[in-house]
Amino acid sequence: MLGSPSNQSLRNTATFILLSVPGLEVSHLWLAVPLSAMYSVALLGNIIIVTVIWIDSTMHEPMYHFLCVLAAVDIVIPTSVIPKMLNIFWSGNGIISFAACFTQMFFVHATTAMETGLLLAMAFDRYVAICKPLHYQTILTPRTMIAIVMGIIARGIAAMTPMTWMLVHLPYCASHVVPHSYCEHMAVAKLACADHRPSSLYTLILSFIIVATDVIFIATSYSLILKAVFSLPSRDARVKALSTCGSHVSVMCLFYLPGMLSIYIAGLGQEKVPLYTQVLLADFYVVIPPMMNPLIYGLKTKHIQERVWNGVTNSLPVSIQKDGKDEDVQMLP
Repeated sequence: MLGSPSNQSLRNTATFILLSVPGLEVSHLWLAVPLSAMYSVALLGNIIIVTVIWIDSTMHEPMYHFLCVLAAVDIVIPTSVIPKMLNIFWSGNGIISFAACFTQMFFVHATTAMETGLLLAMAFDRYVAICKPLHYQTILTPRTMIAIVMGIIARGIAAMTPMTWMLVHLPYCASHVVPHSYCEHMAVAKLACADHRPSSLYTLILSFIIVATDVIFIATSYSLILKAVFSLPSRDARVKALSTCGSHVSVMCLFYLPGMLSIYIAGLGQEKVPLYTQVLLADFYVVIPPMMNPLIYGLKTKHIQERVWNGVTNSLPVSIQKDGKDEDVQMLP
């Protein structure tokens, strides 16, 4: 019985072995270099975004609040998998406990579901700001903002809890070697001695519903936005609106396109695509969007650029020209 004390004790002491990138073992150290660099950029960029928005009272607006939460999620996604992944690359130690494996799986999939919800919320924010500017403050009130964010978090947790529960209660009596760099759902499910199809089917259907629903509403929002933008009388207003929306669309393409490609290859193209390609695609998918999001918003959002630049310059010595010579005056507070 799965719930017997002996089986529960076995589960508590069981471990899985992550193979990292099967077929590219000799290249693990080389793979660790770009992965470390991207993870560092992702952490630094998103921490800067969160810090700037948090401490700057002039940025306490719905758009920046959503961006702040997105940056926080983009810290959790790679942090849930990259440190262990780098440990495997550097030391070759791929052992991970039963509990840690499923905790990692839950966090990476739940936060991914949260990210797609946040992208939808940001699309809705732009729709209200551009199409209903006079009602912006009354529609996106602080209470509404909190409700939207809490709903996004609750949806991610509620969606991934049954999937994790189903996999945790399957017996793993054969191989415990996971041909992946982290505890990805399908890679772990295939190790079960029992039928894992209910869990896999649940995940496939739920992922499709969540992503398809969000993408449809996002596409609808931006269709209405574009219609409103091109009807604006001022060219400068059109350019500004398109620039703001352009950064959002770039982030969405960066998130959805690789994700859909990864799911398609893992589910339908396994025989045609080498395993190491599938694993690398899944690995870089959890770090590239979190790395690029703050770069895109930092480059596109003038307000964030100014705050970051002011923070940098305020920490440097100020030099002035006096009689043709530079003199350090003081450190700005």
